[in-house]
Amino acid sequence: MIRATPSWRPLAALAGFVLVPALGLTAATAVAAPSGEHIDLYQDGVAVTTGSDGGPAVLRLAPGVGATYLEGSRVLDPTSLDPGALAAGVDPADGEADRLAQVAGARLDATALVDPGLAHQTAAASRAWLASGVVPGAGGPFAALGEAALLDLRALTLDDGAALAAPSPRWRYVWPRDASFTAAAFARTGHVDDARAVLGFLARVQEDDGSFHARYLPDGSGVPDDRGIQSDGVGWVLWATDVVLEEMPAADRPEVVAELRPLVDAATDHALELVDGEDPLPPPSSDYWEVEPTSLTLGTAGPLLAGLEAAADVYAAAGETGRAHEATLAAARLRMAVERSFGSQGYPRHVTGGARDASTAFVLPPFQPEPLAGADEAWRASVREMLRPAGGLAPGAGWRADGISWTPQTTLYALAAASSSDPEDRADAEDWLRWVDDHRTASGAIPEKVLADGSPAAVAPLSWSSALVVLALVELDTHGTPGGAG
Repeated sequence: MIRATPSWRPLAALAGFVLVPALGLTAATAVAAPSGEHIDLYQDGVAVTTGSDGGPAVLRLAPGVGATYLEGSRVLDPTSLDPGALAAGVDPADGEADRLAQVAGARLDATALVDPGLAHQTAAASRAWLASGVVPGAGGPFAALGEAALLDLRALTLDDGAALAAPSPRWRYVWPRDASFTAAAFARTGHVDDARAVLGFLARVQEDDGSFHARYLPDGSGVPDDRGIQSDGVGWVLWATDVVLEEMPAADRPEVVAELRPLVDAATDHALELVDGEDPLPPPSSDYWEVEPTSLTLGTAGPLLAGLEAAADVYAAAGETGRAHEATLAAARLRMAVERSFGSQGYPRHVTGGARDASTAFVLPPFQPEPLAGADEAWRASVREMLRPAGGLAPGAGWRADGISWTPQTTLYALAAASSSDPEDRADAEDWLRWVDDHRTASGAIPEKVLADGSPAAVAPLSWSSALVVLALVELDTHGTPGGAG
């Protein structure tokens, strides 16, 4: 069993080494840690208030500010604010200036932030929202982490259901992948209406053939660039829809199924078309690496398999036996093809072979009903291959040697570990979550990256990482932790 526990990570960092647990051994191997590249922290987190139109206004905090929030909210505590620092006002254009900047909502006057009545009213609404569902990790060591991740997801989700990837301008778009995980996180914490809104946005921007572009403008008017269609989006949207419908109150389910039926039908049709050849493996597509593909990746095949399995569940629950059978058969064909083509090589990133990446998690629960043949072993082996100096993971073993840990992949492994029936895996899930908790920004946001020296970097919060933390904690809460809590 590969373990990556924080008991050795801090010592490794101080010594300039990273201790890599050897496969099948209790001892660890020390390898020199690179100094690593430097990336700035673009912001410290987000804040919300009530705008002049009565709707929410979302703000981006300058890096290093260490915000103080009112309890149970992302509302800045007025007593902690320096009026002099607000004299320049809120940057409405948000050119990444090192001051408070507005992300969304009606244009805000900075004086609203020091209005105690408005602040406490907005914070009370936030606490009521939390109370309407469940806070993942509540009562345990990750209570603060779970609440912060959930509040950040709420702050980054706009009134029209657009779930922003992050508050920074170049991330202020809706990735179908990230939005799908946000919808699943909302649903699994009891906020099904929020989840429904996120899926509603995805339904509105879905292409006529059922596919999705890599990302969309938050007003739903189109795409920001020419990245093009990304096939994993179809799989993630179907997977998230299944999660949301499972969490929907029984009385509301028929209405929501009818509402989401066009989304599901179109996405399923597109997924079926992608795997309809003599060889059921889909064509190459960009995946979470967001680079032009040279060959089919597990990062595309895994989500499509998850989507077809989910579609079969959705149709079966709706009594559509013919449609469910069609999706089930397609999933079975694709599963066998993935096991044959990827599994026979130890589940590398590319079907042509080579190094593994984090998509080994995509062929495990909670994305698949059961692990694909050999996937557990490949996933555990990939930890050693992807480990970075600060203790988190790179996107893949073949990623450039920059010394940077990525929280999306680290939290993805936390979710996969939390979804396992193996107590040691579930213990690992807690270790990964503890590492994330230890590397948040001063304001408590989960950054996209962590440098070799342990510093948070790039955007914060990142919605995909926040959603994965929420989902991992829900799994631990639902099925119990190795120590017996939950």
